[in-house]
Amino acid sequence: MRKLLLLVLFCVPAFAAEHPGTDEFVQRAVSEYGLQEGEVRALLAQAEYKQSIIDAISRPAEGKPWHQYRKIFLTDKRIDEGVEFWNENRELIATASKQFGVDEEIIVAIIGVETFYGRITGGYRTIDALVTLGFYYPKNLSSDRSPFFSSELMHYIQLAAEEGLPAAEITGSYAGAMGMGQFMPSSYREYAVDFDGDGSRDLWRSTPDVVGSVANYLHRHGWQPGQPVTSRALASKDAAFNEISKRNFTPTLTVAEWKEKGFRSSDELPSDLPAAVAKLVEEDRKTYWLTFKNFYVITRYNRSPRYAMAVYDLSQEIKKGMGESE
Repeated sequence: MRKLLLLVLFCVPAFAAEHPGTDEFVQRAVSEYGLQEGEVRALLAQAEYKQSIIDAISRPAEGKPWHQYRKIFLTDKRIDEGVEFWNENRELIATASKQFGVDEEIIVAIIGVETFYGRITGGYRTIDALVTLGFYYPKNLSSDRSPFFSSELMHYIQLAAEEGLPAAEITGSYAGAMGMGQFMPSSYREYAVDFDGDGSRDLWRSTPDVVGSVANYLHRHGWQPGQPVTSRALASKDAAFNEISKRNFTPTLTVAEWKEKGFRSSDELPSDLPAAVAKLVEEDRKTYWLTFKNFYVITRYNRSPRYAMAVYDLSQEIKKGMGESE
């Protein structure tokens, strides 16, 4: 830690204003995590408030209706480049799939949705993103997520020390997600793996580390290889629409029980298969979907059902492009 942050200590202007909440954060860093006060303050002093980050968190893409959200990720270019990425890394992806028990097309699709296979990893300094959202989170939003981002900031400082990262220079998304797989600092620390065996976990430049880390993340959250993700449901007029999942897609009822509640699968499925139900807004109608454990696992990466559906749809289109049957 000392070697990492002393490099920035002499770059901090003497007149740098403290962010609101700095003292409390530093006290926690010292008392709970054993970090050095001067080094933490030096790093925080380099962070800049960014209004563009506040603007972005106030209107995330996940807020779009499904028919608009889907068009962002289900493009010919993203599908074609997914096929290319898979072909270029076929042995690597197959190895990760086998070791972690995660379907190959899902690994590829996660990276495709997150960063267009490494093309778009974000241009915000991570320290700016986490300080802005941890200390200045907008009060007009429905929930206060500043504690989450403050916690991620604490993880980021520790991660930078553990991995030898230049804490004031790393860039990523407006929310603080980093690398080809867009891992938040806590997820990086917990789930990233050194899949190329070079002694470090590099989610920017090491494709093996990225592929292995995405697979490990899904594995650790309970991915079931070869099992269904979602199935279109036909809803009766008197279906239990009030029981549709909105954010927690833990399967709580069986396919048979959902059928009794008015949601019948369009596919042949085991009647005892646990499921939840999701609603998506199309241009001219609403559609309903039975979602299973693997859908829930994708939502551990991003809680939005639109995100999970985009990953699944992209995975199937890429799989078709590889000449493999669904």
